[in-house]
Amino acid sequence: MARRVAIIASQGTLDTAYKVLNIAVAAASMDAEVKIFFTFEGLNILTAPESLQMPPGKEHLQAALGQGGLPSVKEMLDMARESGVELLGCQMTMDVMGITQEQLPDRCPVGGAAAFLEYAFDADVTVTF
Repeated sequence: MARRVAIIASQGTLDTAYKVLNIAVAAASMDAEVKIFFTFEGLNILTAPESLQMPPGKEHLQAALGQGGLPSVKEMLDMARESGVELLGCQMTMDVMGITQEQLPDRCPVGGAAAFLEYAFDADVTVTF
């Protein structure tokens, strides 16, 4: 049975996006099943990956990321999906924030906390950002 990794993305900053997607892609490359639950500001990673900014005090890292030859957040999202990582948008948060499914990447499912927890209950590792 494959190892399972459950990731919660609740912050929508550039550094968080890279942390979430780096862990997800790495786990998938190790043949783990991976699901990311995007909730609250974490939904910005899905809806506006090109607009993410560093939090105050970390602006110097934004330039370093650009010079480091790293893929963009959008490219990392594509890599994650191509690696079999499942993305799940939080329905409740989407309702509260007025986000529609059309604003999410193609074929990105939407579900509630219970849908994510069903997966997370059997996860070997759970990570929150």
